[in-house]
Amino acid sequence: MVDLLRQIEAAVANGKTTAQAAKEAGIVEQTYFRWRKEYGGLQVNQAKRLKELEQENSKLKRPVANLSLDNLVLQDFASENFKRLS
Repeated sequence: MVDLLRQIEAAVANGKTTAQAAKEAGIVEQTYFRWRKEYGGLQVNQAKRLKELEQENSKLKRPVANLSLDNLVLQDFASENFKRLS
């Protein structure tokens, strides 16, 4: 992605429009602007590390979501049992 961003920026600097440069790179202009917003100014190794951290974060969020759901189910079950005993 970082390489494509640099390629498009170089083409724009040489007089091409952003749309033309993005099309030649094989992406749409919207993708270029989204990538530029997210990865602009990053080095290749920084972009790779960012992707790794995003994937790790996603993996860690799943168990937390599952535990939160389990907790809600248990709370609901406990409150129903408490109502029956009253």
